[in-house]
Amino acid sequence: MNDIHAILKRHWGYDSFRPLQEDIIRSVLDGCDTFGLMPTGGGKSIVFQVAGLALDTLTLVISPLISLMKDQVDNLRRHNIKAVYFRSGMTSAETRLAWERLVNDRARFLYVAPERLKSARFIAELRNLKPGLIVVDEAHCISQWGYDFRPSFLKIKELRKIFPKVTVLALTATATPDVAADIRRQLDFRQGNNTFQMSFSRHNISYLVREAPVKISEVGRILQLTKGTSIVYVRNRKRTRELTEYLTSLGISATYYHAGLSFDVKEKRQNEWKAGFVRVMVATNAFGMGIDKPDVRLVIHYDMPPSLEEYYQEAGRAGRDGLPSFAVLLYTSRDKTTLRRHLAAEFPDRKDILLVYERVCNFLGIAVGDGYDRMYEFDLDLFLSIFKMRPELVVPSLRMLGRAGYLDYIDEREQSARVMILTTREELYHIQKLSEKAERVLAILLRLYPGIFIDYVYINEATIGRETQLDSQDVYEALLELARSHTLSYIPRSRTPYIYLPTSREEPRYVQIGRSVYEDRLKVQERRIEAMIDYAADSGSCRVERMLRYFGEPQPAPCLRCDVCRKQHPASPPLSDRDLVEKLIAYLKANPRGVRHEALIAHIGQSLAARTARLIASMIQEEMLIMDGPFIRPRD
Repeated sequence: MNDIHAILKRHWGYDSFRPLQEDIIRSVLDGCDTFGLMPTGGGKSIVFQVAGLALDTLTLVISPLISLMKDQVDNLRRHNIKAVYFRSGMTSAETRLAWERLVNDRARFLYVAPERLKSARFIAELRNLKPGLIVVDEAHCISQWGYDFRPSFLKIKELRKIFPKVTVLALTATATPDVAADIRRQLDFRQGNNTFQMSFSRHNISYLVREAPVKISEVGRILQLTKGTSIVYVRNRKRTRELTEYLTSLGISATYYHAGLSFDVKEKRQNEWKAGFVRVMVATNAFGMGIDKPDVRLVIHYDMPPSLEEYYQEAGRAGRDGLPSFAVLLYTSRDKTTLRRHLAAEFPDRKDILLVYERVCNFLGIAVGDGYDRMYEFDLDLFLSIFKMRPELVVPSLRMLGRAGYLDYIDEREQSARVMILTTREELYHIQKLSEKAERVLAILLRLYPGIFIDYVYINEATIGRETQLDSQDVYEALLELARSHTLSYIPRSRTPYIYLPTSREEPRYVQIGRSVYEDRLKVQERRIEAMIDYAADSGSCRVERMLRYFGEPQPAPCLRCDVCRKQHPASPPLSDRDLVEKLIAYLKANPRGVRHEALIAHIGQSLAARTARLIASMIQEEMLIMDGPFIRPRD
């Protein structure tokens, strides 16, 4: 077993762990099933990556999002850690290459979507690999009472029967006490398991609710009065464009993002925003997962999310660097009606659900009694056109059928094109009869993508076009030519949803949408929505206090930063240096493992930042405080 601090330093360059990271890692290394509740920005990925490397064996990571798997695998490779992932839509060549790496012990991490666990062939191969750690990322998806339940996650429990001695680590950013208990139950945690929970309180974020009859002008006003990188969340694609145009007209640098954009456009806009060339990203909830930008100063919610879990996670993308930041929710009385109407749409009539099931099976050519354990490409747009049905009915019906165990609707995000060189560098010099366009494209591929000889790499055709001064069609044809000459393997971009049948097709009269799937879950969703409405509409008590209570965490005192607290507790007289020192010591004693310098300043308040920094330096010099890497601790 390797030293975890040496691993952290060697691969990530950090001298010490964040609070709770080391505790979770040591629990895993001791062989205990472990549940970690770490809010957004808490460093979940490093926890299981360091643990996996310390165990010196294969780590199986189950994650619900293809984009997250890809980002984490790419990030591991940048840190010289070998990892592979499986997803629906992979070609046979990609799958074969991934298995070769695993069998030859050339990968330390294997990422899979939960749907992969339904494949008998995959499970048989996994038995031979003998993973030493099973990680369930975004573990709230396994609970039927969680806000993003995925039925395929329930298959994870069967791994316990196959690998009874393998430790399981479950991680999530948001879970109520009931959901946390359900996660441990669904994963069949063994006796002696451990739970570690970071506080949901983010001391550097001020949570504000603004009543705004005209929301669009309020967004503009807030952004004109503030500085720094910002995100504005909306709930539909059309509004992302409209709001961006309005902000641009005010002279505010903005762009928009939603799942319907092409991969190249999404990547370009995301990179411009992360680099600081664009200040404001107006986006649906398709944006943000896996986007680790620490200096977001402001997150505005134009539309109210359907749950406090989603709101907390999205608002928590502000201030990951520990500096003062703001989360603003715009609210009108109409939002209550809108949320309740959306809830009704999520639970279609049972007759409509059965009709969708029958038509989807007919559309895919699945006869009654067929389809077991099969994956089918599903052209949703063509289906809607043929049957003259609305997506607002079909998509919720598909999700309901998934919860009932009849089919899984896997809505893949667009996958960019991938290529891998099939020859050696020496052989490239002897390839003949390539067109000039193909030679130009090949030269750019070799320059831009150094790993192209050993694995499939994602390419950006727009970038290749700019570098070669070719249009998109010419780039596409050149790549096809290189593929025909067996110089490289080329997988064009695609955007293909899938339907997976975990059971054979049933006659509609035998399809049962049970009470736990429909009525019980409807009640849970109603409670979530009412909690969200209460958070926004009730201005009688501290926002943070109510949010923490929802997550089962007591708040000992009002936060003094939210809009309610600011009204109820006007600013007090300036603190003396002595009072400030006492406040610093009290906060550090409440966090004995240490607090980052910037977070300590943020706790006191930005208005006192200069004085606080001066006092901290003096206290360290006088040995009242100790610097432990990036953390400050009180002297014992």
